Formats: sequence, C-alpha cells, structure tokens
Amino acid sequence: MTLSWTRIAGTLGARVEGVDVTALEDDAFGDIQRLFLDHHVLVFPGQRLTPAQQVHFGERWGELLVHPIIPHVEGYPPIVAIENLGKGRTLTEFWHSDVTFEAKPPSISMLYARDIPEAGGDTLFANQHLAYERLSPGLKAMLAGRRAVHSGRGLGAAAGKGEAWQQQGELHPVVRTHPETGRKALFVNVGFTVAFEDMTQAESHPLLRFLYQQATTHDLTMRHAWREGDLLLWDNRSVQHYAIHDHGEASRTLHRITVAGDTPR
Repeated sequence: MTLSWTRIAGTLGARVEGVDVTALEDDAFGDIQRLFLDHHVLVFPGQRLTPAQQVHFGERWGELLVHPIIPHVEGYPPIVAIENLGKGRTLTEFWHSDVTFEAKPPSISMLYARDIPEAGGDTLFANQHLAYERLSPGLKAMLAGRRAVHSGRGLGAAAGKGEAWQQQGELHPVVRTHPETGRKALFVNVGFTVAFEDMTQAESHPLLRFLYQQATTHDLTMRHAWREGDLLLWDNRSVQHYAIHDHGEASRTLHRITVAGDTPR
C-alpha cells in the first residue's frame, strides 16, 4: 500500500487520504508511524468508526489510558466524549498538552469527530520542537535541567470535582527529549504548569509567560476545521493544542482516547 498524504501547514500536520484505519496491514501501519513522527499531527478524513473500532486502532499504538478526571463513555473506559457544554463550561479552550499533571502523561491523543457543527469548533495545534529550537542559546542553557510543577487542580475544579478532589501534581523537565526521535521540545503549558521547581508562582510567572507566548506563535501552528468522520492523532510529547469555542450552543461531540506515555526526561 502506498500512502497518499499532503502537508497541512508549514511547521506540522499531514492529511492522509484513502485509508481505512480499521484495515491497515502491518507495513502500512509502520509507514503511518513514521509519518506521524515526522509531522506530529495526522488527519484521516472520512472514517466510519464504532467505539470498539476506535479503541482497537488506538491499541495498535500502545496501552490506552483512562482519564483520571473526565468521565468515560459507558462501556468504553478509554473513550472520553468531548461535548459542547457551553462557553462558560468549556474545559479545553486554552493551550495545553493532555494530562501533563500525571507522572507519565499520554504519548498520543486521538480525536474522532462524531457530531460537528455547521461552522466553528476548530482546533489549533503548535509545534513544541520548533518552539524550543527558536530560543536563544542563553535561555536554552538557563532551562537545561530545570523542572516545573504541573497540577490538575484547576481541571478538577472546572469538572465539578471541587475542593474534595485530590490534587494531582508532578515535576517534569521544562525541556523534554522525545523518546523516539531524540529531539528536544518545550514542555510547559498554561493549562497545567504552575511554577518552576524551588520557585514561587510569582517568581515563575514572568518567564513562564514568555515561554507560553513562544510556544504558540502563529507560524508554529496549524488549524483543523473538523468534518464528521475525521480521525486526528497528535503527539502529546511535542504538540500543544487549543479548542476554539465559537460555535455557541450547536451540538459538537468528539470521542477522545489517549495512549500511555513514559516519564518525561
């Protein structure tokens, strides 16, 4: 099988055409894995997946995780339904990598579009390898070996867990090395990063704010306009994402699964 694919944006993303992900031979799947590492985000349009088929495809990439906060789809613990709860209750309208407050954040996230509004509801993605590579030598030296605290407390509160929900938090390197490619990537995000290790939040804020801005400059991003049947995969180790809530009360449902990752190093 020869893959047919096109680039989506200048710095990341590829659209893979004419592929049924439920019927991939091992050789074709290997080609897709290599394409994924090169482009960080892959879009497979026109898929027709049952929840069981989505889980099966996800398991080809590795062990699937159950989200520690968001409820799962009944009968399918690895699947979380991302639904339109209204602008005031959106949980994903900020730049972040998924679940970085865990000791081993997911390596890969996958979204399958089941119900899409007529317009709006796009998702943005940003290349964190290039975000790091664009930093000055002096700042790279300053960040080398530095760690930051990532916490899920805010997400827990937004999801209705309140103060009774046990805070989760982990220390991760500010610059992580991709376990498969060896490339370095910036690994802080406004959604879950709280402060640098051994520094107060007030002391940490100015530099973190600068890094957040550098991580999401427009020329590092791609924008995906969803269509029903789209299956999209992104590398949670090298990409941040942001879900735009501009579709009012229109119905929007995507099913998300995540693949287990390693301890960031």
